[in-house]
Amino acid sequence: MQRLRRLRQNQSLRNLTAETQVECTKLIYPVFVRHGEGICEEIPSMPGVYRYSVDRLNEVVSAALAAKVGGLLLFGIPEQKDECGSGAWEEDGIVPRAVRAIRSFCQERGRSLLLIADVCLCEYTSHGHCGVLSGDYVDNDASLPLHAAAALAAVRAGADMVAPSSMMDGVVQAIRSALDEAGYVRTPVMGYSAKYASAFYGPFRDAADSSPQFGDRRSYQMDVRNVREALREVSADEAEGADIVMVKPGLAYLDVLHAVRAETRLPLAVYNVSGEYSMVKAASACGWLDERRVVSEILTAFFRAGADFVITYHALDFARWLAEEKA
Repeated sequence: MQRLRRLRQNQSLRNLTAETQVECTKLIYPVFVRHGEGICEEIPSMPGVYRYSVDRLNEVVSAALAAKVGGLLLFGIPEQKDECGSGAWEEDGIVPRAVRAIRSFCQERGRSLLLIADVCLCEYTSHGHCGVLSGDYVDNDASLPLHAAAALAAVRAGADMVAPSSMMDGVVQAIRSALDEAGYVRTPVMGYSAKYASAFYGPFRDAADSSPQFGDRRSYQMDVRNVREALREVSADEAEGADIVMVKPGLAYLDVLHAVRAETRLPLAVYNVSGEYSMVKAASACGWLDERRVVSEILTAFFRAGADFVITYHALDFARWLAEEKA
């Protein structure tokens, strides 16, 4: 016991011997991009997170470069929506435009930044579901080529990786095949492999204006009560060609994250989702929690459970706090 106490008495020793370390390069920051000009609007349910027009993206890109985060995950909010979500695959759609603008900004400064394009239809459809409809049901198979087209549009614009988030069966394979046929054999696909039909997504749907106009997404996202189903979903994405797999949400699913880590040798991501972020922000605003310590503890838990990297809205805040501690 004296040996343990000796190691705990010094901050440098504690850092040196800690089993789990949180590094900014292992954090991915989600960014919402919308049509318009001169827009940087805070999302009411997500304090500190903003929707940007393309011409204002340089602000968040500069912050991400300074923070040395691992990259950005881009979500597009189109000017208009329709039944099939056609804005998702327009060559000059909101995400391709954002990718090209960020690429240009970084090149002018001799910097690079990993850009991941989220691929889904929910932000682009008038009904808010993640695929096209057949009656009152999502038509899984009819939705697959549309996801593939959206992925191709993002990659042609310069995205480094695509991440299909709809949980359509076969979507990873559809995108992998389309990328390979177009010559993008080196572009990786990150599957939202174990994505639960969670109540923690509420603030995101506010941010992306993507709430379903009827029903819910439980017919194609996972039952919150299941773990073995997550392992089957991850295995399916691996077989379809996913380069990275993901568990989403994070906090209430650490057991799932740990179970997936034990089953896969692929890189494993976890998404620290909007509701988890907003809970911490709300509690800290009331003085009920120490935000810095709580965020550090949460991120540590994800890595301790087996994640290789974390997608989190806390990324820029955490990087700033870490820099302040080292100053």
